[in-house]
Amino acid sequence: MSSDIVTNRKALRDFEILDRMEAGVCLVGTEVKSIRLGRVDLLGAFARVEKKGVYLYEATIQAYEQASHETHDPKRPRKLLLHKLEIKRLAEQTLKQGRALPVLRLYWKKGHVKVELGIGRGKHTIDKRQDIKKREVQREMQREAAQFRSGKR
Repeated sequence: MSSDIVTNRKALRDFEILDRMEAGVCLVGTEVKSIRLGRVDLLGAFARVEKKGVYLYEATIQAYEQASHETHDPKRPRKLLLHKLEIKRLAEQTLKQGRALPVLRLYWKKGHVKVELGIGRGKHTIDKRQDIKKREVQREMQREAAQFRSGKR
């Protein structure tokens, strides 16, 4: 059973998610304590394949206030834990034009912090408008069905 720490709803708005992948995150102790307090922000967070590894960028984990002498940089790049074949697959996917690795959510799984990466293609404003239009049509259909079922028509 996993419990969400934080989700990145903006990534779902800005990217068409083609595939999803789970990865572990290398963290220091004060980062884990800050995550437990919910002091995390994934706005604009993404992953990048480099040097035979995958790294998480722009994820903000605020400094733990009760830390004694060691604190961490809130915006530091963090290594993601993946198998070699998964790293190779992500590298191949990101080489295709227009593909990115946005971070979708951060969650707990069996006491470990996991990150869900999306292999996504950026949406244009036209695509976003079409998504909004589909949502509005779906809502209207649900309203009509609810009124019909309640006998108000």
